[in-house]
Amino acid sequence: MEGEAVRGFGFKAHGELSNLTMLDLPEPHAGPGQVRVAVKAAGLNHLDLFTLHGIEGIPIPLPHVMASDGSGVVDEVGTGVSRVKKGEKVLIDPNLSDGTCEYCKRGQEVLCRNYGIVGEHTNGMASDYAVLPAINVLKLPERLDFIQGAAAPLVFLTAWRALMVVGELKEGESVAIIGAGGGLVTAAIQVAHWRGARVVVVTRSSAKGEKARKLGADDIVVPTAERPMGKALWEASQKKGFDLIFDSTGSATFSSSLKAVGRGGRLVFCGATTGPNVEVDLRSVFWRNMSIRGSTMSNHSEFYAVLKLLDEGKLNPVVDTAFPLEKGSEAMAKLSSGEFFGKIVLKVA
Repeated sequence: MEGEAVRGFGFKAHGELSNLTMLDLPEPHAGPGQVRVAVKAAGLNHLDLFTLHGIEGIPIPLPHVMASDGSGVVDEVGTGVSRVKKGEKVLIDPNLSDGTCEYCKRGQEVLCRNYGIVGEHTNGMASDYAVLPAINVLKLPERLDFIQGAAAPLVFLTAWRALMVVGELKEGESVAIIGAGGGLVTAAIQVAHWRGARVVVVTRSSAKGEKARKLGADDIVVPTAERPMGKALWEASQKKGFDLIFDSTGSATFSSSLKAVGRGGRLVFCGATTGPNVEVDLRSVFWRNMSIRGSTMSNHSEFYAVLKLLDEGKLNPVVDTAFPLEKGSEAMAKLSSGEFFGKIVLKVA
């Protein structure tokens, strides 16, 4: 495609699903310290809906190419790069950091003063080519195909840090995971199960609940009008509360989640898909010696830990549907509907 327009999927202006379109882009090339990937598949996340609508305080490049996750083949290597070679099958670590601030020097890239995410602060992976810093390009585990590789990174690295690092989940503890269906939840169930925790999943769908069981959930809670989420969770914890609650939903569930945390327990949240503003009764927090902890994305080292487990088959990407790149609008409509289980992926090549 030398000198020709490159296909991409995204939007030229913020707005609704009707703003989504195929894009003609200039062909990118790898600069010093960079790698160009011929993209085979790109994974969508709820973040793509946020970038489409616009995120207050975050300048998003326009026209914007979507998708923080991707996999493909290295086809161009910039000067000074030795960690990957042309022709290697790779997937993407979507964490972006400057590598020079005090946090990066301590291996805490997620706290970087110039932190960013591929597909949010930069153009994403839903394109024929993507150029990234070499540190963000990692070997694709042999057991994964390109579709699976594009479904793995963001959700697993986010779930891993939230549960294992920020949440300090221990073997034998109880954990409630709010929601069942999105890629992040399917990853969190597997991580918690691998850790040896008792896993309870809250979902509005019995069908999704049964799929969650196959991933490692020990019990399923389906709230009803007569048995709302808070009460159902409390009963599922044997009226003791949970050691850890994993909630990425936001305002719609936060209050109920908080009430179901046990004494000395932790509520870890890593999303606000239903809204960012909540009310907290501080008395219940200090009286039960519980903590509320925020988490997002991960450090590079934490993603390497996830990649090892993916390589060993101890964690597995869950793919709902793979759409051709040209049907990206249909894929985003499905993402917006919530009627899926696992990741929605775009097949680029």
